[in-house]
Amino acid sequence: MPQSHPTPSAAIHGGSHQPPHTVLPAGSCDCHTHVFGPTDRYPLATDRQYTPGQARLEDMLRLHDQLGIERVVIVHPSPYGSDNSCTVDALLALGERGRGVAVIDEKTSDAQLQAMHDAGVRGVRINLETDGIHDPALATRQLRWAHERVKDLGWHLQIYTNLAVFASLEPALDQLSLPVVLDHFCRAQAALGPAQAHFGSLLQRVREGQVWVKLSAPHRISSVPDCADAAAMVQALIAANPDRLLWGSDWPHPGAAPGKPRQREVVENFNPIDDGRALDRLVEWINDPVTLKKILADNPAKLYDFKTT
Repeated sequence: MPQSHPTPSAAIHGGSHQPPHTVLPAGSCDCHTHVFGPTDRYPLATDRQYTPGQARLEDMLRLHDQLGIERVVIVHPSPYGSDNSCTVDALLALGERGRGVAVIDEKTSDAQLQAMHDAGVRGVRINLETDGIHDPALATRQLRWAHERVKDLGWHLQIYTNLAVFASLEPALDQLSLPVVLDHFCRAQAALGPAQAHFGSLLQRVREGQVWVKLSAPHRISSVPDCADAAAMVQALIAANPDRLLWGSDWPHPGAAPGKPRQREVVENFNPIDDGRALDRLVEWINDPVTLKKILADNPAKLYDFKTT
């Protein structure tokens, strides 16, 4: 693959980001980011799980210019609840460069859904893991409710959950007409490898084209240096179906340190992840320019309805 020109690392929110060594395919997309702040304009939900620092759109664009990323998907973060104002305003500023995934509740009107669609939202997030929802019946009800609310818009359903809960949702998946996207490897544990419980069922769904998986935030599923044990998960998913895989940085990398409880009253530091190294690692794991182009450019263009020239 062609090599990028040497460029100094960029320091953004306490993290140092080296430019990737490989020139990324045209139309490469970061399919999982968040925008936070300014807090005086976008107040946080009172029942939030954590309090993030500010990570503005201009910071993200500076990072993406450093990385060679041309498109982005902003996933509405849980501290804002179902108030999507911060995400929608960022999409309006991005124009055709950006798409979004919203969080909705029973108070979200049809008019609000249409306005979000017009701004570039193409999915709804069902945040089971962050909300601590592991009950199969409750998870299934949330999935079906979200499907009914957005099916006429043709959005996809993005689910943040673990493999065990995903397995409990499988009977409901067969009744859905919308694409299903799973965040962060569906929380598969890298140390357990592809033979772990329920990962085979996930591979089968990917193989049949029934679900999409984000190869995002491997630091959430791995505790070894450079997330080396996640390579086997990536390669198993690629072998199943490279046309159903996406990549996302998870910038600005929210999430408490392992074993550290979250405190709503304290601003939580973002994790210092090097996104340039994350892309280099992805290139190494894939080791094929055709597959890399699918995951970084072609698949996002299809799922998120990016306009092609």
